[in-house]
Amino acid sequence: MTLYNLRVLQLSNKKILNAELEKIGADPALTLDRIAKSTLHAIKLEQIPPRVARFLYQELILEGGETVLPAHMDERVDAPVDILLLGTRYQLQHIAIRIRTQSETELDLLADDLERVLDSFMLGARGSLTVRNTQFDWGKRTYVMGILNVTPDSFSGDGVMASSTDFIASAVAHAEELVAAGADILDIGGESTRPGSAPTTAEQEQQRVIPVIQALRDRIRVPISIDTYRAETARLALDSGADIVNDVWGLRMDAEMKNLVAQRGVPIVIMHNRSKPKDAVQSERLGSRYVGVEYNDLLADVIRELRAQVELGLDAGIAPEKIIVDPGIGFGKTVEQNIELLNRLSEFRALGYPILLGPSRKGFIGFTLDLPTDQRVEGTIATVVLGIERGADIVRVHDVKAVARAAKMTDAIVR
Repeated sequence: MTLYNLRVLQLSNKKILNAELEKIGADPALTLDRIAKSTLHAIKLEQIPPRVARFLYQELILEGGETVLPAHMDERVDAPVDILLLGTRYQLQHIAIRIRTQSETELDLLADDLERVLDSFMLGARGSLTVRNTQFDWGKRTYVMGILNVTPDSFSGDGVMASSTDFIASAVAHAEELVAAGADILDIGGESTRPGSAPTTAEQEQQRVIPVIQALRDRIRVPISIDTYRAETARLALDSGADIVNDVWGLRMDAEMKNLVAQRGVPIVIMHNRSKPKDAVQSERLGSRYVGVEYNDLLADVIRELRAQVELGLDAGIAPEKIIVDPGIGFGKTVEQNIELLNRLSEFRALGYPILLGPSRKGFIGFTLDLPTDQRVEGTIATVVLGIERGADIVRVHDVKAVARAAKMTDAIVR
């Protein structure tokens, strides 16, 4: 017989814990401190000097936390090492304070990074972004980006040019359907990004997307995103009424893109991408996927490279509040790597920017479920729901109506 109705609470869910503390009758002023002192976090630091590792080990022990060092590390080790800091938020915040007492530039910068990562991870993306008539309040709800492919060779089979000679009218009609179904943003692209697709010239891309943007601008109120890595295409699209740039190569393919975005002051989606044609294989029934793509450490490599891409934008003058990051699901990752990225999506919160997730109908879903592109709605919804729970702010999808409903229900549960 159970005497006292024992339960295990979710310490990571501050709302639940706050409610339980209030039910007990705890002092509200102490609530945040108690949460900070009760939830364990693990922070990995890569390639730091051994003397700094030893210093952190000694200082964190004094705070009641732990530092995990490489085995057999001693005074003779002088090569950089990776370490793990284990502690509550309270302990880790206080170690940052202790670090600053050393009056050393390197340690001051480390303290800044530690505090920034803790705030970004715990609070997620903060603030808001206003684009045309829409205000995006990050963290309050999930926003749906509807995909409008103006291409004859979209991997998902939904390219409007494939089914209509009057592609502008067809694209406008499809766009209006997406908005009516719940799209908060329209993402318009004129070049297929599926593995192994034929390259499109800049002129072809522009001939496809610019007339559609011009036709849509006065017909819809939601923001329009241009899906391109070419600065000239982005410039023409912005001139025609687009509001956001979605760069699948994250400012690395066209050196002028970062300068254009900075000058125009528009939001930019910076995506991680390691796509190489040699790594793509084709299946007649299931489409394409990447195989044999190697990472030294998947999450560490993707976050490190994405952070470097963000720095390119910041150095060019792009405002931090205009940056959105995308881990690049499906771009230069194997089926297993995509699943791991999705499962650990919350780790991208440490970057401190809103997260866009684009799993819709992609190969890792098809090869997991053994289903072709036109039968991946349920798989897409599963990835979206888990992605929202792990911190996604925007989901980029083809099946807007179904996903918008699933996102609204998920928000009601987790937000």
